Amino acid sequence: MTTAAEIMHPGAEWIPATETLDRAAQLMRRLDVGALPISDADERMCGILTDRDIVIGCVAEGRDPSRVTAGDMARGTPRWIEASADVSQVLEEMQSHRIRRLPVVENKRLVGMISEADIAHHLTDDQIAKFVENVYAHS
Repeated sequence: MTTAAEIMHPGAEWIPATETLDRAAQLMRRLDVGALPISDADERMCGILTDRDIVIGCVAEGRDPSRVTAGDMARGTPRWIEASADVSQVLEEMQSHRIRRLPVVENKRLVGMISEADIAHHLTDDQIAKFVENVYAHS
């Protein structure tokens, strides 16, 4: 059984909901990632911020990224998976919610992130094909 912990990219970091988008972009650059889980004051996940969110939801709208916070961009119900979850559960979570990145938690702490690249490196061609069809297909 392959687990989420085995395919995740370890060392993911939170971005506090109160942090500005310019600082979030700097953290993304430093970590070489395209998404950061957003945490509230109690370190509970309240969303995920992507590089696309910053560009489309802030910059393209003429807003100042030094004045917009990560929390301002948090929308919807955040999804995550336990580190011990089987890869089939990872795929089901990502496919059923049509998401491309999934935070991994262990003992209620963020321990990593699973991205499309992680999926591509660890799954069979058939699993990848099904994932792509389910996440990207128009319904």
